[in-house]
Amino acid sequence: MTLESVNENPVLRHTFEFALLVDAYTAHLYELRRYDLARLLFRTGTSIGANVFEAQHPESRQDFVHKMKIAAKEAAETNFWLLICQNRPGYPTCDHLLAKHDEINRLLSAIISSSKKANPD
Repeated sequence: MTLESVNENPVLRHTFEFALLVDAYTAHLYELRRYDLARLLFRTGTSIGANVFEAQHPESRQDFVHKMKIAAKEAAETNFWLLICQNRPGYPTCDHLLAKHDEINRLLSAIISSSKKANPD
């Protein structure tokens, strides 16, 4: 997959951009010696995009939906860690991450919903 093909697909583009933002944000957390939280946020925040990328090569529509649901679960966990960061004094602001996260959640919900309607279980 090329960066050009990523940019052509909204959910790929948003999750890739989000992963880059998470990488930069967690670097700041490392500077603050918040290693555990940085690792947790990095793992879940980048996993969203990794699962969306993996879903681009499904074995079936059911497999596609399953991978998108995993991405949505990782997004939910990421939201938890971001809310902790947002509510801790002295932590860098993460409002930009929360805004991007909301966009991704809307996209994932729409994709999962429309994929299920196209092929209900």
